[in-house]
Amino acid sequence: MTTHAQSWTVAQTALRILVDAGVRRAYTVPGGCFLELLDACQFEPKMTLVTTRHESGSAFMAEAEGKLRDVPALLLGTRGPNAMNLLAGVHTAFEDETPMVVILADRPALNLTGGVPDERDLIELFRPYTKWAAKADKAVDIPDLVAEALEESQTGRRGPVVLSVPPDFWVAPYDGPVPVPDLTPDRSGALLRSADEVAALLADSRYPVAIAGSRARQARDELIAAADKLGLAVYNAFRRQDAFPENHARYAGHLGIGIPQRQLDALDRADLVLAIGARLDDVTTQNYRYPLPSQTLVAVGTGLSRTPRRGLTFRVEAEIGPFLRELCAVAEPRARRSSAANAVTHTFMTPPDTRGSPFVHPADVVRAVRKVVPENAVVTSDSCPFAGFVQRYWCFTEPHTQLGPADRALGYAVPAAVAAKLASPKRAVVAMVGDSSMLMTGQEIETAVRYRTPVIVVVAQNGLYGEIAMHQARTHGRLSGVSFSPVDFASWARSFGAAGYTVQSPEQLEPTISRALHHQRPSVIDVRTDPDVINPDVRLSTLFPVDSRTN
Repeated sequence: MTTHAQSWTVAQTALRILVDAGVRRAYTVPGGCFLELLDACQFEPKMTLVTTRHESGSAFMAEAEGKLRDVPALLLGTRGPNAMNLLAGVHTAFEDETPMVVILADRPALNLTGGVPDERDLIELFRPYTKWAAKADKAVDIPDLVAEALEESQTGRRGPVVLSVPPDFWVAPYDGPVPVPDLTPDRSGALLRSADEVAALLADSRYPVAIAGSRARQARDELIAAADKLGLAVYNAFRRQDAFPENHARYAGHLGIGIPQRQLDALDRADLVLAIGARLDDVTTQNYRYPLPSQTLVAVGTGLSRTPRRGLTFRVEAEIGPFLRELCAVAEPRARRSSAANAVTHTFMTPPDTRGSPFVHPADVVRAVRKVVPENAVVTSDSCPFAGFVQRYWCFTEPHTQLGPADRALGYAVPAAVAAKLASPKRAVVAMVGDSSMLMTGQEIETAVRYRTPVIVVVAQNGLYGEIAMHQARTHGRLSGVSFSPVDFASWARSFGAAGYTVQSPEQLEPTISRALHHQRPSVIDVRTDPDVINPDVRLSTLFPVDSRTN
């Protein structure tokens, strides 16, 4: 039902449209270009204004909330070069198909000097990384543009949308109708027809395999039911390990980095591959090796892109949940074995025996945190090498428990943890982060303290840009520019008002994590890990040529 604004400003009307659509938080470094919008947030009980310490932190927070809730958060960017700091988070939202609404400050509509503006057009800089972008030419257009932005962000292929608004438009009065975005999914008869066609492919298939991606998270129960009824072996796409439970009997593995060949045997044997809401990026496809040309690919989702490949490809443009329900209703049950793939995967996921080591092994950190925190804890990570240990050894069993960027962004984990705790205050939230990433956005610990969000940040400190060090050792036999001085992260955290701990031995891990879990304030655990252990399969010392190790 359409309502009319009564003595509202454009800012108040835009905020009402966002709140009615389920947007609950606005993230920003406050600027003078949207003062009226900031003020309106203070009088809207359903909207929380979250001011951060850096624009990249606010962008990563908005992305993480959109990923966790599947409802966009609002991201506000001011004029000038600092708006460029939002791009990493917006790009992550675009690559990960995360709904997000970005409002950028444009030049004032009223030019009092008559001069030619010398500012760059920000919206053109953002356009390549967004699903939809628009500029407000008149103040009266803004409510309709906000509603359209919400529709574009949450229908078809999800993603970030950008609206550029001159600062003098927000104070303008608005007394027209308040538009309501249309978020109704398409339930056309094509859904039944597509389900029938895929059911026929499954009936003819000897060994079908599914790859579950980001959009499958919202249809997890339907995917589990389909896997059980149709006998599907299910892989999780890169950093989408909460899409399908990793302790399920039909789980075949995580298509991440460094996967052994035996874990890919099920994918090699497949004659039919169902990509369920999955983006077939270079990691998920193992450098575009899969699906093989001999395999039939069925891509299911909304806003599907046309990926060039050799081999038969079908695209089912549909929301995942309704499609899987229809598929289960029309397809014949099949019993297919997947025990071999499951056994290989769980062997790969078993942490190594590190007893007797004087240093803290990163696998011990993951094992201890996993043991202590609740099963439904939200775990955030980014693209530092420490994330590889999390992805291999955590074992994600509950829905909506993993937040990580598929586009390999650094500095994501801490801001994402703050946003996750704000969005899900009753759940434990743990950021698993390396020291290099911590120094990029770790100042958002202060934001966590200010908003009373008791996140736990576990820092694996080895004093290296580990991935680059690994490549340098292999390529040149020496290191250059990849080491940095130790940082007392515990003291740093305490300076913000958080709790800070330092762990230097494996025996300290579980007691320290338990104390942090019961704190009612943010906690940082600085774990001094073995700098020789770069990833689960590689020690840095073994990568140097033999002559350089003996000299």
